[in-house]
Amino acid sequence: MDAAVIVVGAGPAGLTLAGELRLAGVDVIVLERLPQRTGESRGLGFTARTMEVFDQRGILPRFGDVETSNQGHFGGVPIDFAVLEGALQAAKTVPQSVTETHLEEWAVGLGTDLRRGHEVLSIDDDGDGVSVTVRGPEGEQTLRAAYLVGCDGGRSTVRKAVGFDFPGTAATMEMFLADLKGIDLKPRMIGETLPGGMVMVGPLPGGVTRIIVCERGTPPQRRTGPPEFQEVADAWKRLTGDDISHAEPVWVSSFGDATRQVTEYRRGRVLLSGDSAHIHLPAGGQGMNTSIQDSVNLGWKLGAVVNGWAPEGLLDTYHSERHAVGKRLLMNTRAQGLLFLSGPEVQPLRDVLGELVAYEDVSKHLAAMVSGLEITYDVGSGSHRLLGRRMPQVELTVGQRRTSSRQLLHPARGVLLDFEDNARLRARAAGWADRVDIVTAVPGELSGASGLRGTSAVLIRPDGYVAWAAPGSHHDLPMALERWFGKPLAV
Repeated sequence: MDAAVIVVGAGPAGLTLAGELRLAGVDVIVLERLPQRTGESRGLGFTARTMEVFDQRGILPRFGDVETSNQGHFGGVPIDFAVLEGALQAAKTVPQSVTETHLEEWAVGLGTDLRRGHEVLSIDDDGDGVSVTVRGPEGEQTLRAAYLVGCDGGRSTVRKAVGFDFPGTAATMEMFLADLKGIDLKPRMIGETLPGGMVMVGPLPGGVTRIIVCERGTPPQRRTGPPEFQEVADAWKRLTGDDISHAEPVWVSSFGDATRQVTEYRRGRVLLSGDSAHIHLPAGGQGMNTSIQDSVNLGWKLGAVVNGWAPEGLLDTYHSERHAVGKRLLMNTRAQGLLFLSGPEVQPLRDVLGELVAYEDVSKHLAAMVSGLEITYDVGSGSHRLLGRRMPQVELTVGQRRTSSRQLLHPARGVLLDFEDNARLRARAAGWADRVDIVTAVPGELSGASGLRGTSAVLIRPDGYVAWAAPGSHHDLPMALERWFGKPLAV
């Protein structure tokens, strides 16, 4: 074997997965077709849930002072995300290129073998491992690994080569994206609906202005390269009446509203993460964030299987948990597209939704959907409100040391928090101490929104989700530990 895992694609999903696998001690090779990063940024910023993910791995400080905001929208209808009590604010103006740079530095710093300029030609899963034929700077070669993960985007070579089913709907329209210099346009941060379509304007660092142009009635084009800027400027003038042709284009691209999702996230020893598994209208900037969270869900599970302490069946929970998230993502982006990009016939629906978001419960529901904060996994029945949900940020005192629930997750191991100094509880978990940190801690002040009042202990998976809590879980602790962390060691 050349590595335990080969990851194809060095975008956010691939780099995140590589870092997670290295934290698990797994050898990983990342194959990237491009010889160097393009510097282009389809995505901007990241959601509150991704902020939490970066924080729980200690990555967030790499971004420095991040500009955050509680202002968002659902299909162009403004929503105040401050209704989500206790949640981090979303980062708004971090270009995807910056996010990829920090993720690459993190993953490579952990020991990832990143090979740029390597194009995958063929894949063979023989049941015992995966062989990958690659063309690189030194010619063709065949690499072999126990598992392969496709993180190579919406046109995934891995997905096509292995034959994953990818049903859905084709694009019905084409939209333009351009980053411009030398122009001053009024901000339209959540977009503006116009008689002929929709336009969006937002400032980027370095004096760059990003515009998005959606002109209704423009069918998707079969392009072999990016559109000419003049084509974008002409569409902008038809919609707004303003001439932007004098601006200096930094980057021009086009995209559509195709919506597709693979029927299975795993086929044998080949798995998919990110845009390889799902494509959709980039409404609300959810694509990159969902991709990163796919990889955080997969990384510790794949690492556990490779390391031999978890059964193969743990990988099946990657599909069952993340396919449901992807399906809901496609639903909400299609709904937003109908609201935002349709003509005046949809205005009554926009008006009704605008009235509904005045109700806090409606705003919470939509904000949680777009930010990913609503996600709940099936970890077993019980009455505790945090079962299957992310562990909230809690300040903790461990001995004489001050720490937090997110800091304890930096190593990407399981964490059993004992809030009552319960020796019997710790003894029951001792057989898993090689993969679960057993921590006796005194929590700081717990808000009603934390869901932790009256909780004596909580088991947290490496991805930050609560797998068991007492009181309130119908499974006992050893059953929960074995389900997520395999058989115990003899103690």
